[in-house]
Parts: sequence; C-alpha cells; structure tokens
Amino acid sequence: MKLWGGRFAGTTAAAMEQLNASIGFDWRLYEADIAGSLAYATALAAAGVITAEECVTLHGGLHQVRDEATTGAFEPQLSDEDVHTAVERRLYELVGAVAGKLHTGRSRNDQVATDLRMFVRGELDALDALVREVQGALLARAEEVGDVLMPGYTHLQRAQPVPVAHWLLSH
Repeated sequence: MKLWGGRFAGTTAAAMEQLNASIGFDWRLYEADIAGSLAYATALAAAGVITAEECVTLHGGLHQVRDEATTGAFEPQLSDEDVHTAVERRLYELVGAVAGKLHTGRSRNDQVATDLRMFVRGELDALDALVREVQGALLARAEEVGDVLMPGYTHLQRAQPVPVAHWLLSH
C-alpha cells in the first residue's frame, strides 16, 4: 500500500513509480533512519506508550535491519519509494505488527527532518576529519621545505619572493 495512494483505485503507472521513488539516492540515510528509530522506540517505552518488551522487540528488529543493510543482505525495492518505507517494511517482516507502533506520535516529516539532520552531522564530522588530514599534510610539507623560496604572485604577475612553507600554510 502506498503512503499517499488512499484515494486512488487503480495501480500506479510505472513512469510515476520511477518519478516518485527517492530510494535510489536516499538509501544512504538508512543508518540515520535506524538510529533515530532506535532512540524513538526508547522514548516511547520511557513514556509508557509501548511496553519494555515491545521496545526490546523493536530494537532487535532494527538492529537486524541495520546489519542486513550493512552487509547487503537487505536491499530496498523500487516499490519502497524511500528509505523510511524500506526500513519499515523490513521491520514489519521481522517483528510483525509491533513495527506499526514505532510511528506513534511521529510523522513522516519528523522522521525525514531527524534523519537528514543526523546524516548531515555525521557527514560534517567525516568532512572535518578529512580537512584536518589535509591540514596535517600541508603542515608536514611546510616543515619539510624549511626556508625554500618561491616567487609570489599578485594580479597574475610575479611579485616578491615568499617561503614555500608560508604559501603552504596559507591554505
């Protein structure tokens, strides 16, 4: 059943299926989606909305979905439309109807916003580490070259000599 298809009696045209499906590029959000769902299940249990046993069941299923997705044993289908539907479908297959309780009090928009924020924060951390690596390489090279000079440029013309190390550290 489609998330948005409640008013339509017929099947969706194949061209519309492909146009509407974001799964091809949002699958990279699966780890953030599962991490957010794990935290949300814990919050539902703490609020008394689900039982501790249901929380354990959801956690077990979500961990299995993550493991299967990481190893490639679980892959989304075009009919899943997006990462959230794919994870939810697999969770239903693993734990049954209790999977439906995971959306209690949480809209799809809440889930998307949380997933995107978590994903971007993770990517920024990775990018920060790469920038620091480049900075370290530039610093190491600047220390290696010592006092070697090179022509400085201004307005695409040679200007005063500058230390190579100074130029490297300007980046």
